[in-house]
Amino acid sequence: MGEPVTRFYPNFYQSPAGKIAIVTMDNGFDYKKPNTFSEAALASLGEALDTVCAQADVKGLLLTGKPYIFAAGADLTQVPFVTTFEQGYQIGSAGHATMKRLLELPFPTLAAINGAALGGGLEISLYCNYRTVAASAVAIGFPECFLGLIPGWGGCTLATKLIGPEKALEIIVHNALNQNRMLKGPQLVDLGLADRCFEGAEFLDQSLQLLVDIIGGKEVIERKPPKIGNLKAVLKKSRDFVDARVHGAAPAPYRALELIEGATKCGLDEGFEQENIALGELIKTRQCKCSIYSFDLVNRYAKKVKGVPDAKPRSVTKVGVIGAGLMASQLAQLFIYRLGVPVVMKDIKQEFVDKGCAYVQGEFRKLAEKGRISETRARYLASLLRGTLDYADFAACDFVIEAVFEKMEVKKQVFTETEAVVSPQCILATNTSSLSVTEMASALKRPERLVGFHFFNPVAVLPLVEIIKTERTDAETLASAFALAKQLKKTGVLVKDAPAFLVNRVLTRMLTECFALINEGAGFEQVDEALLALGLPMAPFDLLALVGFPVAYHVAETLNHAFGRDRFPLNDNFKKLVEAGKTAVYIPVGKAKKVDPEVDTLWNGRGNRAFHPEEIQERVLSALAREIDLILSEKIVASSRDVDLAMIMGAGWPFFMGGITMYLDLAGITPKMLQKVFFSF
Repeated sequence: MGEPVTRFYPNFYQSPAGKIAIVTMDNGFDYKKPNTFSEAALASLGEALDTVCAQADVKGLLLTGKPYIFAAGADLTQVPFVTTFEQGYQIGSAGHATMKRLLELPFPTLAAINGAALGGGLEISLYCNYRTVAASAVAIGFPECFLGLIPGWGGCTLATKLIGPEKALEIIVHNALNQNRMLKGPQLVDLGLADRCFEGAEFLDQSLQLLVDIIGGKEVIERKPPKIGNLKAVLKKSRDFVDARVHGAAPAPYRALELIEGATKCGLDEGFEQENIALGELIKTRQCKCSIYSFDLVNRYAKKVKGVPDAKPRSVTKVGVIGAGLMASQLAQLFIYRLGVPVVMKDIKQEFVDKGCAYVQGEFRKLAEKGRISETRARYLASLLRGTLDYADFAACDFVIEAVFEKMEVKKQVFTETEAVVSPQCILATNTSSLSVTEMASALKRPERLVGFHFFNPVAVLPLVEIIKTERTDAETLASAFALAKQLKKTGVLVKDAPAFLVNRVLTRMLTECFALINEGAGFEQVDEALLALGLPMAPFDLLALVGFPVAYHVAETLNHAFGRDRFPLNDNFKKLVEAGKTAVYIPVGKAKKVDPEVDTLWNGRGNRAFHPEEIQERVLSALAREIDLILSEKIVASSRDVDLAMIMGAGWPFFMGGITMYLDLAGITPKMLQKVFFSF
């Protein structure tokens, strides 16, 4: 089933300037189910305009939405069923034809954007002569390029003609590819998309009064003509940005560039026709199908968390963090920022503690400098952190998490010492990236209170937490972990206690195959470029530098011991890099980079095979398909959807790849390697 049908309800108001039609978009549900546009909704718009036009004395029209919601655009639940160019073209054509009637009305029209306005919701406002926006409105923008599409109901054409190509590229392409960045109400006025921004409960009244004043001649809206500027330079800058984000693997943003360039030269009808064609071509692509699937994963599936016990979560009023390194410091800052509770951070040396505390204080200062919090708030939040060398300072904590060196004996020791001072109700958590949580729990008197709570670096950016349940973890502890993840604005995925859990196991298998290719004769740059061409967010050897060579080697050791050398061989050359203290494969050369000569020297005994990029891609993807099949057969997570959700939210894999399992299916890897598919509709 699709979304509930949005209806357009016309009412009439007799103003001092004459009769005004007030058309409200409403699907009959509260703000949790936004207005969306389906074929039935467009038909309702047509009927509403028929009703308005039937009254000869109408002097103006105001279009608005239900409380907190203007409109969230097209009904995306129908996209997976669109399989032909003709179907996509017709969707675009129907939207243009219906919404264009707003442009053709013989009186002034005003869109009162009272809340969220996404995609087609923002597009319909552009067909009105004027726009107001609520100062409190958030979630405004064009997410289409993020979803493998383009704004195909006039957005590319109308926005370009209204605010110029540079700003249109910013809101249509750049924002979409910057993690789908949204606009707030006041920004619409700054960009020139809205004419006025009103605050408070009087928004609709003020918007109506503005329309009345425009009709009566008391108010004249003046707009500066859009700047075309150096179009060639603007387009090149945007194309370079898109290349850096998707590496040519996603067609939608490139098509948006073409449409925005075209809109600077053609009329409305030609611009709309080009949007119809683009929509017809894009809506049936693999990238679009994967993007819509990813969107559903993140916005629906992730909110119905699997495996949460029916137990009351414990409240967390004070947190302890064991360790003061970079990961521990990031965790301390996150707990303070999201929970607003005191945090105690412990390490074995005062200099480590001081460095960790300074990091947290610095992060709050940065937030204040960016205007995200006030300076007063920053100082208050920083004051909630206390550094210590003494476990006794954890006594009043409700939740203590360790982020110390990845050695089992070290982790067992810190938990044993922590358990001796905390209350019986205190939850203990480990941020281990690969070690057995069950074995850690074996050192505790109350092993049922230990849970894996694995974050990903950088903590502030990646929203995944792998929640690892041991055989002894009790329902209350597990329920508390999921509740805490939600409070931290993270998505918790239940993962079986197994070596390297889920995301690190997948990424390590990828790196293992990359190492094998280098051993056989492929170049570091060649492997990175081949895999970037798939659309990966980061080249494998750049990812390796981000993770850290010692950490990556430790995870590889864990998986080697667990699953053997056939799947996870320990690479002797990589070990040499770790022992030599190398931190990256590449060194910077101006704005570019090259392979560190020392890395080339240390990595000896290479073969001399020549590789084609497609061979590199198939080798790595085939290895991933086999490993994910084993992960699912071992029930590490509940389903392939959990694998995809985790890769999107924990490894930053792009929406247009559908996580990983759907991509492997649609790219033909799974059928070829496993004679089956991971995903079934």
